[in-house]
Amino acid sequence: MQRTTRILAVSLTAAVAAALVAACATTPPTGPMGFFVTSAGPGDGANLGGLAGADAHCQRLAAAAGAGGRTWRAYLSTSFIPPSTAPVHARDRIGKGPWHNAKGELIAADVGQLHNGNNLTKQTALTEKGATVNGRTERPNMHDILTGSRPDGTAYASFPGQPNMNCAEWTSNGAGGAMVGHHDRGSPDATGSPWGVSWNSSHLTAGCSKEDLPKSGGAGLFYCFAAN
Repeated sequence: MQRTTRILAVSLTAAVAAALVAACATTPPTGPMGFFVTSAGPGDGANLGGLAGADAHCQRLAAAAGAGGRTWRAYLSTSFIPPSTAPVHARDRIGKGPWHNAKGELIAADVGQLHNGNNLTKQTALTEKGATVNGRTERPNMHDILTGSRPDGTAYASFPGQPNMNCAEWTSNGAGGAMVGHHDRGSPDATGSPWGVSWNSSHLTAGCSKEDLPKSGGAGLFYCFAAN
């Protein structure tokens, strides 16, 4: 009886170990680049040429870095007026993951982990060139990353009289504002407040022009993800 129990215990231990190995194998800790922060914006403030223009910018930067063989999408949402217009959610544009940075470090295994428990920090939120982006303690501060999104990666509704959260669907370089996140996960006053440590939903910009974006610590940068 004792021998049977020992055999069963060993079998169970082996089965658990095999399951853990299999789970780890499904999400490798290193892999090809599938995520980056743009090293520069298109140059016209938050006017990115709409979602199509932003996607094209991601594709150009990725191609210059030797990763143009994948389909790249900007992590951006556009607003909607229910029920007349449909939303575009950033989380629905970027594929299923996993995503690694330019150094092969895992950022998130899937969309769920990206929005709850990702590995995005100032040290891992690299550009397509593998460089870090200036944070709140550096000059110029460039930690405001355009998203137009809620913390869960969904779009904001745009009712009359409410602020637009995406600089007129990423086509404006004038008045207005856009929701940004902090790639360095830190607030300007370093209090650790929830809005300050969000990578994708921290606060609105002071405007949409290239002169206005730096006022809150931005440079017109955004996140790019490989959708395949």
